Amino acid sequence: MIEVANVTDRRDDGTVALDGCSLTVADGETVVLCGPNGAGKTTLLQHLSGLRTPDAGTVRVDGRDASEEPVHARTAVGTVFQNPRDGVVAATVGADAAFGPENLGLERAEVDRRVRAALAAVGLDEREDDRIEALSGGQRARVAVAGALAMEPDHLALDEPFAGLDWPAARRLLAHLDDLRASGVSLVVATHDLRDLAPRADRVVVLADGRVVHETSAPEPERLREFGVRPW
Repeated sequence: MIEVANVTDRRDDGTVALDGCSLTVADGETVVLCGPNGAGKTTLLQHLSGLRTPDAGTVRVDGRDASEEPVHARTAVGTVFQNPRDGVVAATVGADAAFGPENLGLERAEVDRRVRAALAAVGLDEREDDRIEALSGGQRARVAVAGALAMEPDHLALDEPFAGLDWPAARRLLAHLDDLRASGVSLVVATHDLRDLAPRADRVVVLADGRVVHETSAPEPERLREFGVRPW
């Protein structure tokens, strides 16, 4: 379980990115985050995996404080960044997907298994030896997703995961997310495009000005439009 309790995050310039934000994500639950630009969606995802420290409030991952145990948080919560450059760490596709599992100290055979599965999930299973610098923006986005999937985390946080993906790649990723949901992995997805995700969500949560302002288990298009969200 992920528990965000009254979290406030102030930027260096004084901007409040999160303002007493609270959210609970149960094990195996799929939560879609939406809201206008600047609502705090990306910042909230960074807190889930211990990448930011709250100025106030707490984030707990599986009962453990993410600020006090960031390594556990980053292992338990895989994160896919909106900008692929923020998540790519190696020179080739295969090496990037292998980076996380290798740092967990896994056996080579297990690392290879995870890499194959992750690359297949994003349609890059024939591109393992390709250099990252030679890839298109959309392909780099798929590499970033594969890197998170290869960690096989209990929870997965994705920031606009379909941005830059063509429809075949997006469809393949959706299918893999369905498999993860079926296996009990929690998913928290920040997106502007609810079309394919709303039917899969246990809850749709709307953020505005750094706070949760609305949540529902049955997305109502007209209600979402009131918060500046385009349903589909």
